[in-house]
Amino acid sequence: MDVLSVGSLDEALDAKSRRPEAVPIAGGTDVMVAINGGAARPDALLDLGRVRELSGWQRSDHELALGAGLSYTAIQRDLPDERVLVQAARSVGSPQIRNRGTVGGNVGTASPAGDLLPVLAAADAEIELGADGGRRRSVPWDRFFVGPKRTALGPDELILAVRWRRLLGPGVFAKVGPRNAMVISIASICLLVDEEGRGLRVALGSVGPTVLRAPEAERFAAEAVAAAGGWGDAAALPADADIARFAELAAEAAAPIDDRRGTAPYRRHAVGVLAERALRWVLADRRAARDGG
Repeated sequence: MDVLSVGSLDEALDAKSRRPEAVPIAGGTDVMVAINGGAARPDALLDLGRVRELSGWQRSDHELALGAGLSYTAIQRDLPDERVLVQAARSVGSPQIRNRGTVGGNVGTASPAGDLLPVLAAADAEIELGADGGRRRSVPWDRFFVGPKRTALGPDELILAVRWRRLLGPGVFAKVGPRNAMVISIASICLLVDEEGRGLRVALGSVGPTVLRAPEAERFAAEAVAAAGGWGDAAALPADADIARFAELAAEAAAPIDDRRGTAPYRRHAVGVLAERALRWVLADRRAARDGG
């Protein structure tokens, strides 16, 4: 196995162009597990650990961009006020894993259980890809993730960043797993409130071949909030029956399978529980923000 060591983005893209079969590796928290477990034996690895251009982030009033080499620990340290993103980052593995694991690794692995993926889906993120010669393209999340551990990444391309428009409104990420620490999720959810668009966005992880949105649940919740008193009144709360129906619709959007971590019926049930809790949490946060809490 060859190891291609590069020190800049230009070098990395050149190396990927010359050796498209080379598997990118930064933190190695997914790639090395596959190699050590005998599930993968690539001809070459492309070491991106020293490519500083990939490890940063950019934020404006309207947009947030995370470099592919940004670690989960860096997200927690440098972006503490990005609450939903931090909730997802801190749920990943152990401190050692969070120190090494990266945004690009989570995106490139494209596991349905990837903790950052529901956040990206709910935010309608785009994945920025690059290739040698200055070629760049942005792919919406729902066209990038094409199946379990399969993406639209070209053989000569690298993931450069993920980018999305920041929403005005609270949000939450939550997941359930077989234990309280270092959990690979049985089910996860990200719920974001879009105050300007007067809507809610719901994304589900670990309950389908890829991360999923729940459009029927989104539409119902937005209508329920409006019917409860309108989007202009943060104190208005939908009826308990409407919240329960929202949870049912979210569970219906799931497409789970049975595996060693859980059965399909349990996963669907877990989505409903998470969805109800998440909606109550964000509604409480809306009210607290109005009251200055």
